[in-house]
Amino acid sequence: MSEHRDLAEGKLRLTRTGGIAAITFNSPDKLNAMSVSMWQALGDACEKLALDDNVRVVTLEGAGERAFVAGADISEFGETRSDAASAAAYGSAVERAEYAIEQIPVPTLALVRGYCIGGGLGIAMRCDLRLARDDARFAITPAKLGLGYGYDGVASLRRMLSHAVTADLLFSGRQVRAQEALTKGICDFVYPTKTFEADCAAYIDQLARNAPLTIRATKAILKVLLQPEADRDGTVPDAMAKACFDSADYREGQEAFAEKRLPAFKGL
Repeated sequence: MSEHRDLAEGKLRLTRTGGIAAITFNSPDKLNAMSVSMWQALGDACEKLALDDNVRVVTLEGAGERAFVAGADISEFGETRSDAASAAAYGSAVERAEYAIEQIPVPTLALVRGYCIGGGLGIAMRCDLRLARDDARFAITPAKLGLGYGYDGVASLRRMLSHAVTADLLFSGRQVRAQEALTKGICDFVYPTKTFEADCAAYIDQLARNAPLTIRATKAILKVLLQPEADRDGTVPDAMAKACFDSADYREGQEAFAEKRLPAFKGL
């Protein structure tokens, strides 16, 4: 099964191939900088994907070779972020989209080529994993633009990164190259340019072939573990994990192992 939809006047693309859903930021002439309509479409797309039981992996990437997302579309700022009130409305669209990424119950992967700046890094950090090409550059630049980077944005970075790395990114606004980003936990894999597409495809395929009930339960547990310890309630995700033992996929996994073949998991 294959499906393709253009959103935000073609600046955001959603493609489905089997259980793999790919969101592409499609404004390469602007290094895929995010407009308000793109943020809104991203939120819409992620909310729908979160409800689709047939989705096994979601990828996010930028069109072209130069950027994942190089921040916000600054040409819109005179209209969409001209004062505190309009900036708040813009921020709501961003927060909704980033929250929607986090609510997707299957693995989310940011495939990063070139620049991953500002809001682009915010998007990537909401994903479970970041797979970077060796030319990737990561930065957050509000200190260079006089923008206020809000509590939720800083808190999200701090959940994933150390205090020092978060401070460095926000204080300096400097671009961090892929290999340094790997050592600091900003990205999780770095692949050579020549093999990036194949390496990413192989990893995505591996996740898509694994047992979806197991992966959904694991992600639900990981989500709880991101919360403050006093607020954690692992009852529901733990029940999801235990239910795997009663699934047809569990029986399929055992049979495939005994027969020395790849399992064909169906999420049942």
